[in-house]
Amino acid sequence: MDNKHQKEYKLIGLNIAYYRKLNGLTQMQLAERAGISRTHMSNIEAPNMPTSISMDTLLDIAEALDIPAARLLSFRDAL
Repeated sequence: MDNKHQKEYKLIGLNIAYYRKLNGLTQMQLAERAGISRTHMSNIEAPNMPTSISMDTLLDIAEALDIPAARLLSFRDAL
C-alpha cells in the first residue's frame, strides 16, 4: 500500500470502530451487514495496520451503521 494516505486510512478505521461500538455491534455483525469478511473488517479497524478501503465498502459500512459516509471521513482536525 502507498504510504501517502496511511494516516487517513487509520483514522477511517478508528471512526468505523467508534461508530460500530456506539451501535453495540461486534466486528462480525458489522461485517455481515456490510457484506465483507470479519477479517477484512478487523484489518480496516486495526490502527497498527492501516488498510485501504474501497468507496463501495465505505458506503456499505456507513449504510450498515445507518450514518452518513461523511462521518467516517471526518477527522476532526486530527491530520
